Amino acid sequence: MGTQSVDAAAYCRDIETYLCRKNDGHLIRVVGPSFDLVAGWARRGVPLKVAFRGIDRYFERYYRKGPRRRPVKIDFCDADVLDVFDEWRRAIGLTDVARAFQASETDGRSAESLAQPGEQAESLALRTGRASLPAHLERVVARLTQARASGALGAAADETVDRVARELDAARAEAHGVRGDARRRMLEHLAAIDAELMAMARASIDEPTRAALAKEVDADLASYRESMASDQYGRAREAALDDLIRQRLALPTVRFG
Repeated sequence: MGTQSVDAAAYCRDIETYLCRKNDGHLIRVVGPSFDLVAGWARRGVPLKVAFRGIDRYFERYYRKGPRRRPVKIDFCDADVLDVFDEWRRAIGLTDVARAFQASETDGRSAESLAQPGEQAESLALRTGRASLPAHLERVVARLTQARASGALGAAADETVDRVARELDAARAEAHGVRGDARRRMLEHLAAIDAELMAMARASIDEPTRAALAKEVDADLASYRESMASDQYGRAREAALDDLIRQRLALPTVRFG
């Protein structure tokens, strides 16, 4: 994959600063093997905001386990960052771009083996597992309810959001054991709902905000630009812009699979 040169040191400093904030101001240096790990994300083309989302995902799971015992090292976040990166690439159509990165190993140990007891198996499960359709719908309904409460799409969209939430809640009740044509029809309906929500989301973004988000997208895709045909890049750019809008408004991805 043709990439632009990456300022790994600056990338690692940004990650270190973000990790410090997530650790309530406790500074954990990104040096040595940790630097090599994070520099690998940069070389692979993981946008900073995608890495931040992976770190957030790890911390959300960590907080669910109860009171924190010690500050989190960046190594523990590796599997989540790679998961979110893969999800981002699938969302914007970059799954056919070759993977040029090999996970760093230090002293014969991968980053996962440096994790706290019990986290290695959980990380592997995150990489290889896929949520069930009912569980996916449960999370979607919860996030959509939060978005509705925040007024992210504006008051004019409340009626549509309420209708969609009711439809998804009903689909969740039916999703257990659904197979064959019935499952295919359900997935098509979820994709249609997702497209409807994104149309509303795009309409709610003013032009200055859209222009600012477009600049972010161009920066995120800079390392991929040379290896993509112009039409492929155009499609990826629009999909990446939709992804940023979705994240800005905290909207769930309704489509499944």
